[in-house]
Amino acid sequence: MDLTVGPNQFFWTAAQVRDFYESVAKAPVARVVLGELICSKRMSFWTDQIPGAVEVLQRAGKDVAISTLALITLKRERKQTADLLDMGLPIEVNDISALQQIPAGTPFWVGPLVNVYNEGTLRWLAKRGATRICLPPEMPLASIATMVKAGAEVGVAVEVWGHGRLPLAISGRCYHARLHDRAKDNCQFVCGEDADGREVDTLDGQPFLAVNGVQTLSASTACMAWHTEALAAAGVASLRLSPQTGHFADLCQGYADRIAGQISAGDLVAQLLPEAPGGRFSDGFLMGPSGADWSHPIEAA
Repeated sequence: MDLTVGPNQFFWTAAQVRDFYESVAKAPVARVVLGELICSKRMSFWTDQIPGAVEVLQRAGKDVAISTLALITLKRERKQTADLLDMGLPIEVNDISALQQIPAGTPFWVGPLVNVYNEGTLRWLAKRGATRICLPPEMPLASIATMVKAGAEVGVAVEVWGHGRLPLAISGRCYHARLHDRAKDNCQFVCGEDADGREVDTLDGQPFLAVNGVQTLSASTACMAWHTEALAAAGVASLRLSPQTGHFADLCQGYADRIAGQISAGDLVAQLLPEAPGGRFSDGFLMGPSGADWSHPIEAA
């Protein structure tokens, strides 16, 4: 089992993006997915950084793919999706409608925002050209094991969400713009003020969710530190680490050490918790009764 860095879910400056991928190039990860996942309006601010990031990452020996948007609705977004083929990189599909732009038989990856919940869907995607699938993050361990077995039968590598705020939903409305009394078309890119998403509490002040433009995320940060052995035993090919602010390369190193058995789960959790968006971890989708549960509670220092 190795590590994959997923596409950045948040709106960062071009300088932040450049520095981030330069650090990831030095991290012990096998592959990286680039590209705008959430909002096409963000693309013009940092897409000129992608060629340089690809070069840096490939020079460091990483496999690189480019992601589609999670919700393709506009004509220009369909054209942008079709243009991804010209980059000569594997495409990671995060909206199933993107397959209309990918010729049959062209190999592609599938991201966690596509609902691949059963063997039939996995086999259909494999027949269509999928070679790697990151499962949706709400699947329990028993279901993951079943999907890994089905993937092995058709030559599809199966990934599992390993760390990061969970992508729960995409909407046509922009929560950030609405929060600041702005129209979606005149958002003034206010989502950039919350580099790891903006937390949303219930009316009685309990952490509930996080928002990121048109995206809904988990309030807590999902962390598979306690489950790496079980996931490896199930045959999972890779853990997916989602970009966040802070010392992300150190986070990657921590998971690499955990997979190699060089650090305990408790030590990894203690190392990562201080920089966790939301200040707490969860792993309940894998083993617990609800996704927000955390199997080994620990308080932040």
